[in-house]
Amino acid sequence: MRLENSHAAWGTEGFSAIFREELKRNAAILPLQKCLSVTSVALDSAIEVMLICAHEEKGRIFVKAGIFYEGIVAGCSCADDPTPVEVQAEYCEIKVEIGEYGEASVEILEEVDGKQH
Repeated sequence: MRLENSHAAWGTEGFSAIFREELKRNAAILPLQKCLSVTSVALDSAIEVMLICAHEEKGRIFVKAGIFYEGIVAGCSCADDPTPVEVQAEYCEIKVEIGEYGEASVEILEEVDGKQH
């Protein structure tokens, strides 16, 4: 993933908005499927990004973000399948590392014993 606009906006008042929009544009490649807690299929069509914190270290930008998105429980599509098809809210937290040329990696922050890791 490339977040070149976010890298260019680092240190400005516009960083948060640019980061959120750029991440939303890359929703299809975020690891949302791995973060599911109440559904079985992640939908990347309507996500919201919340910037939790960000800092720079040795020329790299580290951002912790919350991702609000939707998922569904996929059934068998049979006429008598009782599985509801309504979308359900999902949430996960990720760490995004942005390099000096805008290259970015995403890591899921998993909760263990009530603490983020």
